[in-house]
Amino acid sequence: MTPISEANIVSTMPSQPKLAHVLFDEAHSEAWSIRPEVALQMQPAHPGDSSLEAAARALADRDFTVAAHTDGRLGADALAGAGVLVIAHPSDPKWEGTVGGGTPTLGGDEIDAIERFVTDGGGLIVLGETEQEKYGNNLNELLDRFGIQIENTTVQDYEHHSEAPSWILADLGSGTNGSGGLVSDLTARVETACFYRAGTLSTTNGATVVARTHESANLPNAALVAVTGHGRGRVAVLSDSDLFGDDCIGEHDHMNLWLNLVYWVASDAFANAGLENAGQLAADPDWIKLREAVAELRLMQDADGSVDLSRHDRDRVAELTAGIAGGVTALAPQFEHEAAYFEALRSDLLAWERDGFAKPDFYASTDAFRPEQFRVDGMEHLVVFPMYKQNGSRDTCFEALLTRTPWPGFVDELETGGYDNAKFVPVELIDYTDGYESECAVLFPETFSVTERPPAHFGGIFCDREAERFRRVGSAAAEILHLNLPPDADALLNSPQLSRDAYITWDLIHDRTHMRGDLPFDPFMIRQRSPYWMYSLEELRCDLTAFGEAAKLEAEGFPFGRYVQYAILFDRIFRFPITGGRTRNYDGLGGQLIFAFLHREGYLHWTDNKLTIDWDRLAEGVGRLRDRVQDLYHSGIDRSKLGQWIAAHDLVSEYVPPAENSVWAGDRRDLPTVEEPKQLVDLVLDDEFPLSLFYVSLGPKLEPAMQRPERAAATSAAANRETVAA
Repeated sequence: MTPISEANIVSTMPSQPKLAHVLFDEAHSEAWSIRPEVALQMQPAHPGDSSLEAAARALADRDFTVAAHTDGRLGADALAGAGVLVIAHPSDPKWEGTVGGGTPTLGGDEIDAIERFVTDGGGLIVLGETEQEKYGNNLNELLDRFGIQIENTTVQDYEHHSEAPSWILADLGSGTNGSGGLVSDLTARVETACFYRAGTLSTTNGATVVARTHESANLPNAALVAVTGHGRGRVAVLSDSDLFGDDCIGEHDHMNLWLNLVYWVASDAFANAGLENAGQLAADPDWIKLREAVAELRLMQDADGSVDLSRHDRDRVAELTAGIAGGVTALAPQFEHEAAYFEALRSDLLAWERDGFAKPDFYASTDAFRPEQFRVDGMEHLVVFPMYKQNGSRDTCFEALLTRTPWPGFVDELETGGYDNAKFVPVELIDYTDGYESECAVLFPETFSVTERPPAHFGGIFCDREAERFRRVGSAAAEILHLNLPPDADALLNSPQLSRDAYITWDLIHDRTHMRGDLPFDPFMIRQRSPYWMYSLEELRCDLTAFGEAAKLEAEGFPFGRYVQYAILFDRIFRFPITGGRTRNYDGLGGQLIFAFLHREGYLHWTDNKLTIDWDRLAEGVGRLRDRVQDLYHSGIDRSKLGQWIAAHDLVSEYVPPAENSVWAGDRRDLPTVEEPKQLVDLVLDDEFPLSLFYVSLGPKLEPAMQRPERAAATSAAANRETVAA
């Protein structure tokens, strides 16, 4: 195997997950190196003009590992494991200082290998130069495979840079979403870019031009950046290499352009990174017998979880109950950490049988089930309870689940770094009984069947289910709305692991926020009877806080925080408003409010049937709404309960108009005098805040994506992805 030298690129951020590997070729007399000591040898007086260290470090600080290929041919062995290959301006040494050794030309077998690499999902970035032909490389022979050529020319534009007319300020108008079939906006967060002594590109075969020269250039409207797809992979070509060098990448918006291009070409790597199969547990015969026993028993149960023995054979019910207990015993050696829970579970099953299969009371096993105590990545659990599902039927019946706890290293660091949340536990579903063929994404003790108030040891969130739904709905919404989607957001929407980890972080911070800040006496308000907009504002407050904390983490050097912001925003403004019915839908109202606020205040725009978000100002806009909600909470301690309800209604109404027949609306408020404010809750309309025209139109278009895929189809798709990844 051709050796690959690791570059001295070490991330300084805490445990950022790494999903893609970027390989910089330095074996073909390139004029750039990611190794600072090599760049110093190439340009002793000004090594920044030969160094791509800053570009490589920016990747290493995010989702990438980075290495330099310093010797040997670019064959299949050299490219194995890489998600992206960067070829940065190979040159004959008589024209440039180079990395030394090797030839600037690629062999025919190397060109074939690179094309296969791209066809199979790899990303390729090629940095060309002005007067391309003199450098003695054969990049155009390679690029011909992808319908792009670097032309032998030098552009000048006196109108846009009179002091240095060969420094070309690019026209970036072509980079918006929807251009050339792109899903991502490669110019997101990129307002200006300068190409230093740039050549131009020509394109065929449907390549998309992202940046051009201006009309005033001596070669007007000529391509400076072009991208294309090829097989499962992607290719990006630039007519200048200097803009990403150490001495230029900090100018204009070059760093953002660089990151956008790398994320875009790495799409396939993100989609297939970190995939885990269900393992052997789901196929274990003892699990299958247990699952089948639960499936039969649950069909016999009445709404409260009891079994009517006048309609069902007692012996068969007892046989199924014994089968469940026996299945737990048979599987117990694989779950030694659940020994106390299994003992309590078997006792609860026996007690249920002794009570004649009446309404089940599984308090003992609920108290013994403690998944939050095992915060270890990959820890698996067997879960058997009579329960109801949130966001589904309120009927109680037995369910059996196999779960896995994902616990990435960075979550430990977040918890010890101030985001403590001892009850929170993320969960993935390995296999489950039919009751979880629903949108239910939580495992809460209060849903288990007990006669007393259940112990609240933990709150389990099925982060994989939330993430799958996010990817499905968010991707469809971005396409339908022609959203100016940044390539890293597109990577999030394509990556099971990135999206799962984003939800772990979001839920971790959201959940703890319910107990922090200026709060009502019952922060969850589950024991109060309040108008539904109060629940809406509480959930929104927690999400806005989580967004702000994620933005803070990003600013402090944990770029993963940006994914959490995307997840919160997209779920809130795309899925929440059109999910569920219009009967006091508090989550839906929260999504309506954040969209309306950002639109009214100019942070997002719906123009020409395209949704454009001002990404550079988005955190500011979310922060302003958070301040409004927090001010409401802070001042609420001085108001009566009814006064707080009215103030909250006024805040929501400022951005989301109430129904025309609302008696709560400020301009026509007509509330009777009552002894207790909760009596007024009956005057709240089921749809107190109707959907806007935007959501009324979006809903039907998103309806296909709102349907959760059947388990068989989802399992087959996951298996196919695992096969591809393997």
